Parts: sequence; structure tokens; C-alpha cells
Amino acid sequence: MTTNRNTNDAQDTNETQDARIARRTLGASGPSVFPLGLGCMGMSALYGEADRSESIATLHAFLEAVPEDTNALLDTGDFYGMGHNELLINEALRTAPAAARERALTSVKFGALRTVEGGFAGYDGRPDAVRNFLAYSLQRLGRDHIDVYRIARVDPDVPIEETVGAIAEAVQAGHVRHIGLSEVGADTLRRAAAVAPISDLQIEYSLISRNIEAEILPTARELGIGVTAYGVLSRGLISGHFSRERELTPGDFRGMSPRFQGGNLDRNLDLVEALRKVAEEKGVSVAQIAIAWVLARGEDIVPLVGARRRDRLTEALGAMRVELTAADLAAVEEAVPAGAAAGERYPAAQMAHLDSEH
Repeated sequence: MTTNRNTNDAQDTNETQDARIARRTLGASGPSVFPLGLGCMGMSALYGEADRSESIATLHAFLEAVPEDTNALLDTGDFYGMGHNELLINEALRTAPAAARERALTSVKFGALRTVEGGFAGYDGRPDAVRNFLAYSLQRLGRDHIDVYRIARVDPDVPIEETVGAIAEAVQAGHVRHIGLSEVGADTLRRAAAVAPISDLQIEYSLISRNIEAEILPTARELGIGVTAYGVLSRGLISGHFSRERELTPGDFRGMSPRFQGGNLDRNLDLVEALRKVAEEKGVSVAQIAIAWVLARGEDIVPLVGARRRDRLTEALGAMRVELTAADLAAVEEAVPAGAAAGERYPAAQMAHLDSEH
């Protein structure tokens, strides 16, 4: 497998069909999937306005890039664009070729409470709420089941055992195939796994977000729980495409993200430039080496890439052909040392909702 790739090479997508690219399994109990999943949030929310036709074309391109005998993981949330994202996926699947459509697996987060103005008002993990959220998602997606279902954030007023128990009932009824979790700490992970098999933990993991390595990742591995890693490019911050001069559009939540503010942004982009030097020596892009680093952290980790355009998707797919030697990994981590990022990954109010950070 070659390491020197032109990110504009049209073969990038076609070569993902190569049989040498292994599948990855979402934990001991979950499904087998393509090594990269597609995070669909940005097609509907939080990054400013998206191009609907390009979003659907990107979804189709991802499904086509996945080999025929492999599952394509599409990650969404019922609160992304107030249901818009699920409807978008529904449209993309309805208009995709039948063979490609059959490869699609849906991973859905639920539980976020929204306001008319678009704000967040907490999370609801009561069993009755689980059943309600699930019914609406199945309708919007146009499917008779969801492949992986998870609460987006732990409801502090409802024991995780009750929330997971309700999803387990949906598994028994055939409406859900697998149970996932999102942004939970090691203790919550153990409590949930004692109720029912957990396929995977969805959590932020990247070169500049490595907190899971101390306790959460070892616990997941002990319990046979996979990891679907989101934020592998830290919302574009370490993609190599973000600049100090970039003006964010209205509705782009990065305008409130601590890592994109003032001196924090300057420090973080300095890290990106150090990483760029390593990437250039490999003949790959910054985004590709950042994604490849996450892929190299273990076969039990499936990175989610948030591409909303086909060119960005092609670049991300190219990361699977980047082989990082021990020397490469050392160079990457010298450029971006653990804990080097400036600023928290969310504003304080959102950090308070993260069970994984307590």
C-alpha cells in the first residue's frame, strides 16, 4: 500500500474497494463496518448553511465507496436540524442505487431537548421518552429499525440503567439492533454494560482530544465495547483547511467554541502547521495524517468523518491508505503532543453535560 497520495486523485474513492482494506467491528456485540463512518451533522446543523444537493451527493458517494460486502455507517442525531438530518438521510437512501442503499447502517443519537429558537434545554432519558424519540426517528428515516441507538448525553435525573433498559426493550422488539452510548465516563460505561450488551461508545477522540486514553478507552476495551470517534479533525480545526482569517457564517457554533477563540486559535493553528510539515514529508494532507493517526490507535476504533462535500470525503477516504510507521507516529506526536491544545472542546455550559469529563 502506498503512502504518497495526491488528495485530488480520482482514484482515492475507487481504491477504497481494495480487498486489503479490512472491516472493523463495533465491539464484541456490534456490527462489522467500513473503517470510516460518515458523520452527517454538518449537513443540517451547527456549521452554517449546507448545500442540500451536495450533501445528498456526498452521502451517495460514501455509500458507493464502501465495498459491496461491507456496511456503511451513517451517524446522525434526531436533534440535528430538528429532524432535518434524518429526513436528509431518508432522501439520500431512497434515491441511492438499491445495492448501495443495502449497505447503509444508521447510528442515531437521541434525548436532546430543543427550543423554538434552536437552543438546547437539557436531555431526557426516561424510558417513555426513549420510546417516543425512537418512534419519530423511525418515521423520519423511513426504516423499520435503527442499527445503533444511543442517548446523546446522560440525563442526570435518570439512572443510565433505566435508559439502556428501555433501548434493550426496543432491541427485543426488533426496532433497534444494537445499543450504543455517547460521551460517558468509565463508571457509567460499566453500569450500562451490566444491563445489556453495548456495541460502541461514541466520543470525541483526536490528536488534540485525548482524554479518553487514561481511563475510558481501557475500560471500553476491557468490556469489549468499540469506539466510534467523532471530532477526529476537531471540527475542521486540525484539517489543514482552517485559517486565522476565516470568517464563520451565522449559525456556525465554532464561533462560540473555546478552541477557535483569540489566542487559543493562534496556538492551535501553530500545532496544525507543525503537523503540516510531517504530512508533507509523507506526501499526504494534514487531514489525512490526522485521520490516519486515529485509525492507528486500534482496530476497535472507527473514526467518523464529518465531510459534507465530495472533495472533503475523497480526501478523508485517502487516509485509509496512509501507513504510519513507528517513526511517523513519533513525529506526529512530537508535532502535536498530548494535552497541547489550547481551550476546552466545548463552552462551559456544554462541558457540564459531559459525563465523560467528570
